[in-house]
Amino acid sequence: MKVVTMPIKVRYQETDQMGVVYHANYLVWFELGRTSFIEELGFKYHEMENLGVVSPVVDADLSFQQPIRYGEDAYIDTWIKEYDGIRVSYGYRIYNAEGQTAVTGSTKHVVVKKESFRPVSIRRSLPDWHQAYLHAMKGE
Repeated sequence: MKVVTMPIKVRYQETDQMGVVYHANYLVWFELGRTSFIEELGFKYHEMENLGVVSPVVDADLSFQQPIRYGEDAYIDTWIKEYDGIRVSYGYRIYNAEGQTAVTGSTKHVVVKKESFRPVSIRRSLPDWHQAYLHAMKGE
């Protein structure tokens, strides 16, 4: 499977009083990783939105193993965990410079019409994305 790695600069405003990254910020980092992954496939979210569709998160899962602290280097790996032509789940691993895992998780998305939020088939509506997802799952 294709995995895209992105460095994350831990900003002071992302931390809490303990100096660790506040848990909700990991969802923001998931989005950064997902956007980077999609761009690596040759696409941009705004191009999809220009077609009148959006891709909301319908489920999110996070597992915390150890904190990331202000001043540390962090990285996020992103890949396609599951894809069925309609729904896509992205997997994530956030880790420090020593390779120690801090957070793992996933988000599940569907593509919907922007005006009505009615689901659409990625396979039919975005055939280039569909093919790119299939290739990414094979590691191509």
